Amino acid sequence: MTPAAEAASAPKGEKERMQQEKTARRADLRNIAIIAHVDHGKTTLVDAMLKQTGAFTDKSGEEAVCIMDSNDLERERGITILSKNTSVRRGGATIHIVDTPGHADFGSEVERVLRMVDGVLLLVDALDGPMPQTRFVLKKSLALGLRPIVVINKVDRPNCDPHAALDKVFALFMELGATDEQLDFPVVYAVGRDGWASPDYHKPAKDLSYLFDTIMKHVPGPLDLDAEPLRALITMLDYSSYTGRIGVGRIVQGVISSGQAVAMGSPSSQPVTRKVMQLMGYKGLDRVGIKTARSGDIIAIAGLEGVEVGDTVSSAESPGVLPGLEIEQPTLSMEFFANDGPFSGREGKFVTITQIRDRLYREQETNVGLKVEEIPGQAGFKVSGRGELHLSILIETMRREGYELCVSKMAVITKEENGVTLEPVEYLILDAPAEFQGAVMTGLGARGAQMKNMATGDDGRVRFEYVISSRALIGFKSEFMTFTRGSGLMHHSFHGFLPEGNFSRPPRNGVFIAKESGQSAGYALNGLQDHGIMFVGPGEDIYAGQVVGEHCRGNDLVTNPCKEKKQTNMRSSTSDASIILTPPLRMSLEQAIEYVEEDEFVEVTPKSLRLRKKILDHSMRKRSEKDE
Repeated sequence: MTPAAEAASAPKGEKERMQQEKTARRADLRNIAIIAHVDHGKTTLVDAMLKQTGAFTDKSGEEAVCIMDSNDLERERGITILSKNTSVRRGGATIHIVDTPGHADFGSEVERVLRMVDGVLLLVDALDGPMPQTRFVLKKSLALGLRPIVVINKVDRPNCDPHAALDKVFALFMELGATDEQLDFPVVYAVGRDGWASPDYHKPAKDLSYLFDTIMKHVPGPLDLDAEPLRALITMLDYSSYTGRIGVGRIVQGVISSGQAVAMGSPSSQPVTRKVMQLMGYKGLDRVGIKTARSGDIIAIAGLEGVEVGDTVSSAESPGVLPGLEIEQPTLSMEFFANDGPFSGREGKFVTITQIRDRLYREQETNVGLKVEEIPGQAGFKVSGRGELHLSILIETMRREGYELCVSKMAVITKEENGVTLEPVEYLILDAPAEFQGAVMTGLGARGAQMKNMATGDDGRVRFEYVISSRALIGFKSEFMTFTRGSGLMHHSFHGFLPEGNFSRPPRNGVFIAKESGQSAGYALNGLQDHGIMFVGPGEDIYAGQVVGEHCRGNDLVTNPCKEKKQTNMRSSTSDASIILTPPLRMSLEQAIEYVEEDEFVEVTPKSLRLRKKILDHSMRKRSEKDE
């Protein structure tokens, strides 16, 4: 049979593969994504790759650390939040690297990035092995047919076993249905912090040359389809106050140039004509203006008014669309309101609901996993995201920019299918010392979690794997840290939607509510601390309706933490008794969001976090409770 006849008789998917094999590939370009779990060393490895292909320094002249984590929150928390692009030159070829988030809440970034690349660097910690987020991203990359390179990182860690980690990776590939070609993956052993990679972890190398050579050898170059009509898929959005929305994506076929008229459309919309105002490529860490770009290049285009993720940019003469992107839906929502408390405007620059609205809509321009809706009949907004961390990062970013706002309790977003209510569930992995095994299992049992696996390691720590509903997981982290006295590790990723369970959160204790505004007094706090846990210390400004502590019983208690001791000239046996106050409990933003109930807000300002009731006046609050 002739090759042409063989191609004609092959199934459709096979036809495409045979066609691709015949098409020439570009030898001067490689597009790769680095995927890994949180804290497995992606950003550190990219730093080393950048430094070894041309040292990058900051303005002080010192070598920069965690170059790719450009935002303050990323550096503080040690996590990647936003996907970033960079490129390095190696022996006449350009390697385009995309650093992706390792946390499941930012998974919407990862899903889209994988459509821009031809291969993935799967980074696995030599001690931990594959973790939930590794599984989540690897499943998506294998389904897209990408060629993986496995990098076993941190092989210098004490008690690590690189061979055991590799066996776990191979078992995971089998479980996720990898093809024979994907199972035949090359393995690189590395220490990203020290900047070396080698085929044998017993023999450290001088640099990352082996990793670069492996990428050039095993990751295929993009198909050379310059002669075809232009087709480019937009996978990420950026925003500039000068040019408006910027579409970032990859040219699948054809050539594009600055100033060119193009058609923009998606599978669900009609094509519209736009002009490429500015065309940008990536050189090192910088985005630079370019005149033209070819098939396989990753580019940023300014001038595409109204561009959305999943849109196709095509030639105006022969418009067409590529298969769109499916973005997974949000799983948690919160309500955002302007701060209407007595201390509004003391610390923040932006306090009105109009300013908050503009900021949320601006965030929605680039943060595709986020959904913002107005609340009917109220001056507020319902903001939906992929998880607790996703929403708390947004609130923390706004807080640092000078915004004041009030946010409500988190609510889980359910959906209906065939008359059955489905709720989001998470795949939870816990690591804790064996002595706390009973407490952890009891706590998760009370939350309706289903155990999938449990194993004890050589170091005496137990690894638990559970499937648990997102609703049941809210508030569990602080409980888990208490169980394990701060020694536990917890990771979770979105698992899917399952029929709604009958889980109800354990009731929280009541709270102390301030009766009047003023400054908290040590005398009053000393009397209150015997009946609960205080959230404020002496000498702090508080207002009526603010939550100042947790009661030891289930009912809310209206108290007066501003009450001073009456001064008198009569001698008393207790007059000189010293007051010893327990330090107040200071909650982080995540803890405060998990703690509040339906009738409470977290008041977020640039310098303070306060808990308060939605209705501050006590008599009006009692009246509304009676009406209900």
